[in-house]
Amino acid sequence: MDLRKLKTLIDLVSESNISELEITEADGKVRIVKSEPVAAVAPATVMHMAAPAVAAPMMMPPATAAAPLAAAAPAPVTETGHVVKSPMVGTFYRSSSPGGKAFVEVGSEVKEGEPVCIIEAMKIMNEIEADKAGKITKILCENGQAVEFGQPLFVVE
Repeated sequence: MDLRKLKTLIDLVSESNISELEITEADGKVRIVKSEPVAAVAPATVMHMAAPAVAAPMMMPPATAAAPLAAAAPAPVTETGHVVKSPMVGTFYRSSSPGGKAFVEVGSEVKEGEPVCIIEAMKIMNEIEADKAGKITKILCENGQAVEFGQPLFVVE
């Protein structure tokens, strides 16, 4: 990816209300994470700040850090079956249009490659497909909810 394109992406992220952008192309992968507002940040610095931005919440005082970690930790352990995870940051939608029929419900049988939801990212609707065939046992997100990269969406058994 050339430097001009990278600079344009950084400018788009800094001027928008998104906090993270990940792009994969044939010649590489770029992940830009917006941190706290900083005056005059060089593009290379923004790229290196991705790791501290993720690690920073773990450095909170034990009283505030323990509650979110305690709530998040048991969820993956209690889930049985295959978890379909979000491949991107965006907004989760269960149907292709407002008021439309949901792609899947609890108890629905899905085939590998069948659409299960849509994630809107940067005004683009991305169909998310089941990566394993089976029965939907849990829907872990609400319609219209913001989702993060790698966040569990469905449990398939």
